[in-house]
Amino acid sequence: MLNIFKTVESGELKKLTYYEKGSWIHIVNPTDEEVSFVEQILNVPAEVIRYALDEEESSRIDYDDNYVLIITKIPVISNDIYDTLPLGIIITEDCFLTVCLNDNPIMDEFIKIRQKDFYTYKKTRFLLQFLFKTAVYYLRYLKQIDKKSEEIEQRLHQSMKNEELIQLLKLEKSLVYFTTSLKANEIVMEKLLKSRLLKGLHVPVNSGLIKMYEEDEDLLEDVITENKQAIEMSEIYSSILSGTMDAYASVISNNLNIVMKFLTSITIVISIPTLIASLYGMNVPIPFQQSPFAFTGILVASFVISLVTVIVFIRWKMF
Repeated sequence: MLNIFKTVESGELKKLTYYEKGSWIHIVNPTDEEVSFVEQILNVPAEVIRYALDEEESSRIDYDDNYVLIITKIPVISNDIYDTLPLGIIITEDCFLTVCLNDNPIMDEFIKIRQKDFYTYKKTRFLLQFLFKTAVYYLRYLKQIDKKSEEIEQRLHQSMKNEELIQLLKLEKSLVYFTTSLKANEIVMEKLLKSRLLKGLHVPVNSGLIKMYEEDEDLLEDVITENKQAIEMSEIYSSILSGTMDAYASVISNNLNIVMKFLTSITIVISIPTLIASLYGMNVPIPFQQSPFAFTGILVASFVISLVTVIVFIRWKMF
């Protein structure tokens, strides 16, 4: 799917049916025809456009004479599972191009919700706004993960089932994905920061296509701060969740031992009357077999011995 947008004089984002200088081209899971179209109008190789369509692609910055490629990992929710997805940003002299494998709420916010100081032709500002929004979504999803983990812990206090542990495992995997992606994104931001600090020298990543102005520098610092905060939160939540899973795994194992100990004690208590009844059921001469109170006596003796065994087990804390 290919869409072209451009900010008009009123500041409103308008959807176009044709390409214009200063526009934003957004493609999602593009067809070969759409990739070919973008390749022709922007003079960017098709393989570069397809980089972001690889789910395993890592965050990085590449550059050429007529374009800068920035791949960043964005957070997504798929089937109630938190994951990350690569998104490609290609900046040329006249256009801002974004490429992604699936729709995502971050891009939807730029398309559907009017953003403050957002202009498609201000490419550096657009890039930094997008990176800032990505960090905000990471923080938002991390808070959701923390809240879900607390809810699962409450259920674990009562149920102690494997289902809750599996859900915690999924959240832990999500935190690992988030931490890895955030650190990779941090490298991209550090390169942008380096280009800002060395803008007086020849830095290829900032060679005319990404120009830093004073207000952009402030925004870049905010982006780096938010991203670092997301990294710290992700690592903290991951550590807490890992410790929680280990603790509950030990609790579940301990509860299983308690149940097995209880069942073993019950088995021993029940086996006493069974043993006595088995002995007196043998077809040989046995004591008191002629007594009219033999059956009653056996029952009483079985009950007394079982009761004594129960009392002993209680003292030994077997129940």
